Amino acid sequence: MKNQALIIGGTTGMGRATAELLLKEDIEVIIVGRADKNLESAKAELSALGSVKTIALDLFKTDEVKAFAENIKQEASGLKYLVNAAGYFSPKSFLEHTEEDYDVYHHFNKAFFFITQAAAKEMAGNGGGSIVNIGSMWAKQAIKATPSSAYSMAKAGLHALTQHLAMELAEKNIWVNAVSPAVVVTPIYGSFIEEDKIEETLQGFNDFHPIGRVGRPEDIAKTIKFLLTDDSSWVTGAVWDIDGGVMAGRN
Repeated sequence: MKNQALIIGGTTGMGRATAELLLKEDIEVIIVGRADKNLESAKAELSALGSVKTIALDLFKTDEVKAFAENIKQEASGLKYLVNAAGYFSPKSFLEHTEEDYDVYHHFNKAFFFITQAAAKEMAGNGGGSIVNIGSMWAKQAIKATPSSAYSMAKAGLHALTQHLAMELAEKNIWVNAVSPAVVVTPIYGSFIEEDKIEETLQGFNDFHPIGRVGRPEDIAKTIKFLLTDDSSWVTGAVWDIDGGVMAGRN
C-alpha cells in the first residue's frame, strides 16, 4: 500500500499546492473539504497527477468531525502524513467582534485537535509519520491594518499545539511542525475581497515583505513537503517563518 497523506482543507490554496507536490512523489492524497465546486474540481484536476480521494466534511459540524475521526482507519489505513490547512480570514476590529466571529476561528482548531488525535493514533500503528499545521505570521505579530484578534488567537493556539504534540508524539516516531506564512495569494481573502480581485489587491502588500513580493501557495507547499518527508527527520516542534522576511524586519 502507498503512503497516504490526509490534507484537511486541500481544495484550494496552500493545501492544494501541497497535494500537487505529494502526488508527484507518488504519495496517495486524501483531500477533506466542504461539499462544493472546489472539492469537485480538485478531484477532477489532481487525479491526472496520481491517486486522489476526496471526502466532504463540514468542520463546523461537531457530529461530522467526530464520525470522521472515529472512522479514520476506514478512510486512511495507510496514513503517514497529515496537513491541517483549512482556514478563514476576515479582519475586524476587536471591539466589533461577535461571538459568531470568534467561533468561526476556534471551530477550526477544535476540528484540527480531534482529527489530529485520530490521525496520530493511526500513524502510530503504521510505524510513525509527520504532521504539519498551517499557522500564521499574525499569531506572532499584530498588524494594525488587518485587525484579527480572534484569528491570531486561534493560530497562536495552533502554534502551541504543534510544540506540545512534538514532545508527546516523538516516542511514537511522529514529528510535528508548523509553517507561519505572511500574505499569500489564496482564496482565504475572499471573505472581504472579491474573488477576481484578490490577486490585484494583494499586490499592495508586496513592499510589506522585505523580499519584495507576496507569497504564492507553492512557496509554502514546498516547505510543507520538506517538513513532511524524511529530509527533515531531525526537525520537530518548529514553527517555520515562511513569510518573505516579515518577521526579520520591516521595509
